[in-house]
Amino acid sequence: MTIMVLGLTGSIATGKSTVSAFFRELNIPVIDADLVAREVTEPHSLGLQRIAAYFGEKVLNPDGTMNRGYLGQRVFGNPAELKVLTNITAPLIRVAIIDELAAYKVKQIPLVVLDMPLLYEQHYETVVDQVMVVCTTEEQQLNRLMQRNGLTQVAAQQRIDSQISIAKKIKLADVVIDNTGDVAETKRQVVKWLEEQSFRNEE
Repeated sequence: MTIMVLGLTGSIATGKSTVSAFFRELNIPVIDADLVAREVTEPHSLGLQRIAAYFGEKVLNPDGTMNRGYLGQRVFGNPAELKVLTNITAPLIRVAIIDELAAYKVKQIPLVVLDMPLLYEQHYETVVDQVMVVCTTEEQQLNRLMQRNGLTQVAAQQRIDSQISIAKKIKLADVVIDNTGDVAETKRQVVKWLEEQSFRNEE
């Protein structure tokens, strides 16, 4: 049996979450790297303790959870502090993801999707078999991010600029999903890829 790990990525607000949802609808397991990142920074976790030790008590909410708004203001647009945060969380996230992938391989699940915004930035190309990049126009990306997160144009652009450009990710990708059109067209491209790879869901 062919077992594949597909890395699903894109730049922020390009529609990666929409494609991830398609895979879930087709009963294909998805490991959500953002969810894993939250799990390794839960209250009383080693990750959150290390973050608070560097960034200070303001990074903690009264209930002990992480103040993501404050942390975001600290790191976006500040490469040095973003690097510190990444150095704290990245090793913990990697261990959790590798363990989860190993469990799926033991079960001989034919296709597992690793949904990871910073796949290239965190060098997960060696962990996956193929990389699928979801793209859209720069204008669509900026507008979606501003509307979705309630950000100013400057703040939204800072978040976009903190990642590898979508143009570079497209060049590195094994497969590109064009999300400039409607949802149905995006889904058609995903289904076409699955058919080309001979993967069948068990609906």
